[in-house]
Amino acid sequence: MVEGETDQGFLIEVLRVLNLQVDVKVAPPKELGGSYNSKQGVLNYLPILLNQLADGSLINLAVVVDADTSPDGGYQRTFDLVDKIVKPIGYSLKANMIGGLIFEHDDGLADFGLWVMPDNTQEGMLEDWLKECIHANEQALFAHAQSVVEELPKPQKFKSIHRSKAEIATWLAWQKKPGHGLYSAVTDQLLDSNKPLYSQLIAWLKHIYA
Repeated sequence: MVEGETDQGFLIEVLRVLNLQVDVKVAPPKELGGSYNSKQGVLNYLPILLNQLADGSLINLAVVVDADTSPDGGYQRTFDLVDKIVKPIGYSLKANMIGGLIFEHDDGLADFGLWVMPDNTQEGMLEDWLKECIHANEQALFAHAQSVVEELPKPQKFKSIHRSKAEIATWLAWQKKPGHGLYSAVTDQLLDSNKPLYSQLIAWLKHIYA
């Protein structure tokens, strides 16, 4: 489960490249029956999916959300909110994690996966993960996009916490097919799968679904 359609499109393409031999549905809360798409929407709907994991309706379950920024967000606050949901039903954080966070159940149910963007430690969002995984061939263009965003007239219309979104959107707007979503960073091979964060995400997804 993911926060919204942008994250959905991106992860669908990541999983397509992996070519796992299982059917993985990537969906935001509303598509699954939740009230609204957002991190809070994910948290609200998570207990329902955990119950489905317990009764066998689901075989595997993973959640990807943004850490966002403090005081209302941040990695630790996001982790604590999820931990508060999963701990009462028997899940605890696994000691030896593979890239992302893995919760194991005390009664042998399938592991539950959590990835808090960008890297399960820092504040930020999916776009910050993308910034760390940009291919060397794209670094110069992305640096120029960052410069353009920096030189925009002040005050800038977007919030400072959304700077990464502005930088990534500018960079993608200068590609061969401008106007596409974050998924195009995968489909157009603009990322380096050997970058540590990319490798960690792949290892985590394989642990949950392979």
